[in-house]
Amino acid sequence: MRVEGIPASPGYAEGPLFDLEQPPTSYKARASAEEEKVALVSAIGKAVDRLAALVESADGDAAGILEFHIAMLEDDALSGPALAAIGSGQPADAAWRAALDGEIAGYEASDQDYFRARAADLRDIRDQVLRALSEAGEAAGPPGAILYGEDIAPTRFLETDWSEGGGIALKRGSTASHVAMLARSRGVPMVVGLGDEAQTLTGVALLDAERGGLIFSPSPAEIEAFRQSASSFADRRGAAKTFLAEPAVTKAGTAVRVQVNIAYPSDVDGIDIATCDGVGLMRTEFLFGKTLPDEETQYRAYRKVLEWAGDKPVTIRTVDAGGDKPVPGFTVEETNPFLGLRGIRLSLARRDIFRVQIRALLRAAIHGNLKVMFPMIAMPDEYAQAAALFAEEGVALAAQGVAHRLPPLGIMVEVPSVALAPEAFADVAFFSIGSNDLAQYVMAAARDNAAVAHLNTVRHPAVLRLIAAIAAFGRERHIPVSLCGDAGGDPSAIPALLEAGLRDLSVAPAQLAMAKAAIADVSV
Repeated sequence: MRVEGIPASPGYAEGPLFDLEQPPTSYKARASAEEEKVALVSAIGKAVDRLAALVESADGDAAGILEFHIAMLEDDALSGPALAAIGSGQPADAAWRAALDGEIAGYEASDQDYFRARAADLRDIRDQVLRALSEAGEAAGPPGAILYGEDIAPTRFLETDWSEGGGIALKRGSTASHVAMLARSRGVPMVVGLGDEAQTLTGVALLDAERGGLIFSPSPAEIEAFRQSASSFADRRGAAKTFLAEPAVTKAGTAVRVQVNIAYPSDVDGIDIATCDGVGLMRTEFLFGKTLPDEETQYRAYRKVLEWAGDKPVTIRTVDAGGDKPVPGFTVEETNPFLGLRGIRLSLARRDIFRVQIRALLRAAIHGNLKVMFPMIAMPDEYAQAAALFAEEGVALAAQGVAHRLPPLGIMVEVPSVALAPEAFADVAFFSIGSNDLAQYVMAAARDNAAVAHLNTVRHPAVLRLIAAIAAFGRERHIPVSLCGDAGGDPSAIPALLEAGLRDLSVAPAQLAMAKAAIADVSV
């Protein structure tokens, strides 16, 4: 039987299913409320220490996730209600579980994928403290196992030895979760959204994370077909490595720029700048966590990436908060945040915060080839207002004698109004197509909702027609056009994107080789 899901990290895995939903170890309550409070505080401290130890050996993206967990554990907003419940007579484990389960339920009930994806982080935090309270370890799956359950904790992923294969199959989960990001960066096959149909799966299974499916109790014919597909995928991935150090060129000799998308400054530590044409998208949301970042913090982050890239371009997106990226003290609660105060709309509404980022970008620009783009632009006036703020802050820095430079300013093309009427934006320096949101808005289908995921595809004629129109407009007006959404790193989508006229793609670092190989196979 094959159960269909959504690919979150491509690849194949064959092995025994290991149930992630292990029953918790019982907790022995202390004699008094004060002892229970001490026990909970001690358990939180042990969980923080465990995470801190993991941070020591983690790379950029993993370290950022772990540090996020540590910050949450150290936040009184989580421990306060639990300690108050203990004072009312509850044991430490029940108080902590109730406090976290309430938070988790709120995240899971959201209609936005970002919030649902962060529920896995809260479950991880909850369970780490519960394990520390009961002083119990976590059962490990056999080598090469397919970890199977509702969802998986980031720390569980990081503590698993993936050297002997294995994969992840989730009934729920999300392609936007922290674990999905980690799986893609490490090449671990992962499928999400398998649903309750997969409730009673046991035994050896076949995980097809290229197309999205889990086969259990496979027949000999299914095993043979699966192994052929897995072998073909491995051959393609191996062959792709030969393209990594070379410029991307189609069969016909057409050059295609391939840049990388990054989320943390430390992401560049593992990338050889010679393998890419620069940074097509540097997200800045990572800086806007529990507290709003000051100018110096932002300046140092931007400078690090610019100096790494040398003379190659680094396109930094101003903070794209709101929608699926809430930021305490900045974003607002809305009934439909994807159609609300997000991206450039929020930055223009909170100019005090936006000006801090602008000053950091202007100062960092002297250290490399910086380009800046604004997210969620829908009207020409939004671009004009943002550009005017850059000019104003430039004048202020000059008056103070602070070294700075005004970089080229461009816009994301992710709102259909821009794609349908690009002539209204003929004065921008460049366009960068955000294929994720553009497809979502055009098709009215969230890509992480399993029920409608098949509708959300950049290869739909309506989406491709808009991409082709932007590419053609850019050629006509000599405005550079690139694409920085997930589609740029999808080998199955690349031929259609090149046929639509794109010659500049930005992909996740782990997708560089496969993207270049796919480009080399296109006759454009």
